[in-house]
Amino acid sequence: MKKFFYHNSLSIVFLLLFIAAFFGQIIFGIEEYNKELIENGGHAVTMSNYLTTGHFIEATFENWESEFLQMGLLVWLTIFLKQKGSSESKGFDGEQEVDREPSAQRKDAPWPVRKGGTWLWLYKNSLTVSLFLLFFVSFFLHFYGSFKDENTANVLKGNPPLSLMHYLGESRFWFESFQNWQSEFLSVFAIIVLSVFLRQKGSSQSKPVDAPHYQTGE
Repeated sequence: MKKFFYHNSLSIVFLLLFIAAFFGQIIFGIEEYNKELIENGGHAVTMSNYLTTGHFIEATFENWESEFLQMGLLVWLTIFLKQKGSSESKGFDGEQEVDREPSAQRKDAPWPVRKGGTWLWLYKNSLTVSLFLLFFVSFFLHFYGSFKDENTANVLKGNPPLSLMHYLGESRFWFESFQNWQSEFLSVFAIIVLSVFLRQKGSSQSKPVDAPHYQTGE
């Protein structure tokens, strides 16, 4: 067990941080939602009911959507684009290790590599495909939650509910998306550029402390 935690400590810590933050979102989210309901003449909901509301679904997947979009684009664009001096970029000189053709003869090669054919093609692109798939699922769930929350507000105010197509043309959903997308793109830009000039000893996201600024990648 100790060996397992040692080998997986980075993912375990982030998973625990996610769970803690997720519960924090739920606890304060239901408090905020019930406050809004009561102020508009509605009735407070229970925890189990809150988890099916548009308020919870929209708030959750609005953020997941932008995260998966950011990571998917970063993985895909770093295939073609480079940034001199950044630890997030491939180098400029010579053939890169990540560009080599997979070999079924390599020791402990994953089974899709040994299988070849369609399985190999899918596996070669599986990280990008998975991230973009998660983005599209989150995007549609964000839209559904936002749509549902908007119509809940309309009912409380005595207004007629909107149709899906009508809401797709409304500004609220797109404002929610773009305000998250721009922050994610800014954070990626920041790590790409800052890693050219700044260092963090011991981090895989940084170049060695004594590396020159023009050195690209690790």
